[in-house]
This record gives sequence, structure tokens and C-alpha cells, in this order.
Amino acid sequence: MAELLNFNLARYLMSAPTLAQCPPETGVEVCFAGRSNAGKSSAINTLTNNGKLARTSKTPGRTQMINYFTLGNPEQRIVDLPGYGYAKVPLAMKREWDRHMSEYLQERQTLAGMVLMMDVRHPFQEFDTTMINWAVEAEMPVHILLTKADKLKKGPAQSTLLDVRKHLTEAKADDLVSAQLFSSLKKTGLPELIAVLNRWFAEGRKGES
Repeated sequence: MAELLNFNLARYLMSAPTLAQCPPETGVEVCFAGRSNAGKSSAINTLTNNGKLARTSKTPGRTQMINYFTLGNPEQRIVDLPGYGYAKVPLAMKREWDRHMSEYLQERQTLAGMVLMMDVRHPFQEFDTTMINWAVEAEMPVHILLTKADKLKKGPAQSTLLDVRKHLTEAKADDLVSAQLFSSLKKTGLPELIAVLNRWFAEGRKGES
């Protein structure tokens, strides 16, 4: 049986402004991505039980570095990607970000999967679809967190989840892309997320051997 990870051991490792400055490609890593206001930092902080690990900001797009955290072992890392979709960034910078993220998702050998945050009230924005397409092209698994589930009543939230899963099935992406409801405030869906991450890290290690 694979060893279960203790996400409470997460510690900041480094921030990389470009892919060339990322850590060496050894071990296993899982990245977290999402629009700037989708609750990405809050989800990482909830996962690691550390409210200060990933910075949360009222200013969308403030974090524009690739931030690495170790999980008690430098060979096991979670990666906080820059929030995307913010409006106040110059177009040239957006294009540069697109190029870097496409390259990271498709060429990073240590990447075992991507957790993609979407606000449950506004799923499948343009950038979300782009991220999924990049990952699917690289044959990399994606797990969608429909965040801020506490903002909707249970029925509408469940209906959105079913719609998202139907969309993935129709797009023939459901073999690589899964989805769940998540609330950082109420910790809804946290065990499900942890189970997915443990599986990815275990499979990533097997892939190395």
C-alpha cells in the first residue's frame, strides 16, 4: 500500500520567475492552477492546514511567480502557478505567461497532474478550457475543484458539478479530467482532494522506477 502524504508538512521551497529557474526535474510534483479570483491560494492553505503558506491577495494577479512547496521531502512538491485571467496585466505579459505555462504543462517531466480551480458559479472560462486542452494534449490528468461551493445551496452546486462532468464526457476528456465540489471555508471536499493527490504522487513515483 502506498504511503499517505502528510500535507501539513508543506513548506515553502522557492519561487521561480521563469521555467529555466525551476528546481531540477527529479521527484514528483503536482501543480495548482486557476483564475486569479478562483480561490487557488485558499485551497492550498486549506489542504496544508496553513493559512499563511500560499499568499491570498485582494489584488488578482499579484502572484506572478511559480511557487514551490515541499511536502516534508524535497522530491515531493506542490506547485502554485501564477493566477491567470487578470485584466490589468499588459497583453505582451499575458502572451508570455501563456507560452511559459504551455511549455511547463507539456514538457515538465516531474509533473504528475494538475489541480484546476474554477469558481463553481463561473466554470469553464476561456483560460480554464485552454489549461485543460494543454494538459490533455500532454496526456496529464487534471482534477477540477469547483471552489466556493459554500456560495451556492446544495442543489444548485450539485447540478453544476453534474453539468461539468457531462461537458467533460461530451468533450471525451473524462478519462483524464475529473471534477468535484470544494469549499475552503467549510473544508467541503478536502478528503476527496487528498485522495486524488495521494494517488498521483504514488503513480508518479511508480512512473520513475
